Amino acid sequence: MWGVNTPETTDQEAPMPRHSETRDLPYTPEQMYDLVADVASYPKFLPWTAAARIRSRKGGPEGEVMLADLIISFKVFREGFGSRVTLWPSEKRIETEYLDGPFRHLQSEWTFAPTETGCRVHFWVDFEFRNAIIGRVVGAVFNEAMQRVVAAFERRARTLYG
Repeated sequence: MWGVNTPETTDQEAPMPRHSETRDLPYTPEQMYDLVADVASYPKFLPWTAAARIRSRKGGPEGEVMLADLIISFKVFREGFGSRVTLWPSEKRIETEYLDGPFRHLQSEWTFAPTETGCRVHFWVDFEFRNAIIGRVVGAVFNEAMQRVVAAFERRARTLYG
């Protein structure tokens, strides 16, 4: 079972939804890291992800930086946004920072740590839409949506790795 933590915001005028989950899975940290790092495959399995494009990839001695665009589609809402995805393979950590699109702020992080039976996956995200109306609409279903997104990664791991 996923452990869920959704702390309250301290900014009353512009709440930023926050979501955090931790899960022990029967896959290796490398398998889960590779799955999450494969941004181009997100439309195959992530709910509401209509398209993904990698703008660029630049590697360094310690990690790799990928600029990526995602198009999210939910009912009448369809928006694209760009992000900087920093891959830290030796640490089994993936950080995402917002570049452009409908958000005022977006950050997330995945970490993958070995356990006796596989790995512990930890994910957190916080963001704020520029448009307050969209923010309120998304905020009403945010926790459920994030749980569905994280569950989609778990289903994908089961499909890929058994």
